[in-house]
Amino acid sequence: MQNLARANGWSGDRRHHDNLWQVCRSYYQLAKPRIIILLLITTAAAMWVAGHGRVHLGLFLGTLAGGALSAASANAINCLYDRDIDLIMERTRTRPIPSGRIRPRDGLIYAVTLAAIAFGLLATVANLLAALLAMAGIVVYVLVYTHWLKRHSVQNIVIGGAAGAIPPLVGWAAVTGGLSAEAWLLFWIIAIWTPPHFWALALLIRDDYENVGVPMLPVIKGSEETARQIWWYSVALIPLTLMLTYPLAASGVLYLVAALYLGGLFLVKAWLLLKAPDDRDRARSLFKYSIFYLMLLCAAMTVDSLPMVQEINGAIAADWRGILSAVPMLNVS
Repeated sequence: MQNLARANGWSGDRRHHDNLWQVCRSYYQLAKPRIIILLLITTAAAMWVAGHGRVHLGLFLGTLAGGALSAASANAINCLYDRDIDLIMERTRTRPIPSGRIRPRDGLIYAVTLAAIAFGLLATVANLLAALLAMAGIVVYVLVYTHWLKRHSVQNIVIGGAAGAIPPLVGWAAVTGGLSAEAWLLFWIIAIWTPPHFWALALLIRDDYENVGVPMLPVIKGSEETARQIWWYSVALIPLTLMLTYPLAASGVLYLVAALYLGGLFLVKAWLLLKAPDDRDRARSLFKYSIFYLMLLCAAMTVDSLPMVQEINGAIAADWRGILSAVPMLNVS
């Protein structure tokens, strides 16, 4: 009976709620709010860039709310699906479902309800494209990553990471009603950022993944190969971030300087890990920095999109064009 309960995501000593506050807290934890915050930051940045620093407050708040609800739905389904391995892993066994604070059936109802509200909200305050993209994010995260790839492929986070790259598309579509090259570039920036970010964490909790049979890269290929892959993805990430300024001209000088500086630090930390793949402190440092990197990069593109900053960018660009045009070698007809 104990084994059967564990197979269905229940610990032998079921924990009960003592009051309504504890119930709300458990459902809040089921949504994995810390993950959602980062997704909303990328959504917000995409909206400000798409709107050239001018976004209607109602659209902005409504889109973020819809994005938060759709992400919470995906996270809840992920917790429901992974309740068997969550019960075994040290860092996840106290989650609401494996600890017995929320029944799997109730978790599923909660997730479906959140998804329905998210779709309705996004379709109402934004548009149908934004709503469909948010639902696509749930499908990719649940079916492609959680169900198909996570337990079967060493490339799980590479392909499944596309789910985390969809929020910028939602934000862009909410503002413009479509998806441009700039929107897809933001998608690829997040998609390429995800493997170094997640593999750095996987290096820290490799034993947990190995115990439950999840084929994360450090488990299958080891620390050295993981650090090498982190390095090459980091190298690929930096040029992508710069393309937002050139050739797409969606951001200006302020963002360019920030992207170069932040990217340089990212490469330094990835290089240090490459030289000492088994150094947990270096893996932890890269993991923590990768979070701040994405937050600050999004902050830079948001500030850069403001009208006043765009005027400064235009003046700087005009000055440089004047300087370059005065150079004979660069002014050949």
